[in-house]
Amino acid sequence: MKKLIDQDPLVRRVALSTPAGFLAFGFGSGLFRHAPGTMGTVAAIPFALVLKILPETVFWIVLASTFLAGIHICGVSSKRLGRHDPGGIVWDEMVAYWLTVAFLPMSWGWWLAAFLLFRFFDIVKPWPIRQLEKRFGGGLGIMLDDVIAAVFAMVILAAAARFI
Repeated sequence: MKKLIDQDPLVRRVALSTPAGFLAFGFGSGLFRHAPGTMGTVAAIPFALVLKILPETVFWIVLASTFLAGIHICGVSSKRLGRHDPGGIVWDEMVAYWLTVAFLPMSWGWWLAAFLLFRFFDIVKPWPIRQLEKRFGGGLGIMLDDVIAAVFAMVILAAAARFI
């Protein structure tokens, strides 16, 4: 298990010692050494299921609140680590996945497609995602690139739904 979990004492301290770090590291899911962003997105799925059963207005209020909170918690955590957008900070992936499934039916096929498309765009970072991440520093840059990746995935899913 030690080889799977990030053993850097600073990373573990930031991730586990404060509420901001614990949220930024996706309740610990960002501590996985390999593919922390993917693990953070996996951790987002149960929360997405709960969010989807909320009334629509509440869903959007929670989503906007988690985005705004993410600017702060991701910014504070990355500053404590002395790095811009460290891989272990996965709150941005979580919020972006919730956005990706916002208009989808509660169907495992659609949610899997959302997962794969979102991860693809988050990893590849086609124009303008990478440029936005660099243009906006701190927590806003960390959150914004994933939200744009989510929008890319949403557009493709919407087009697919139209033809299916």
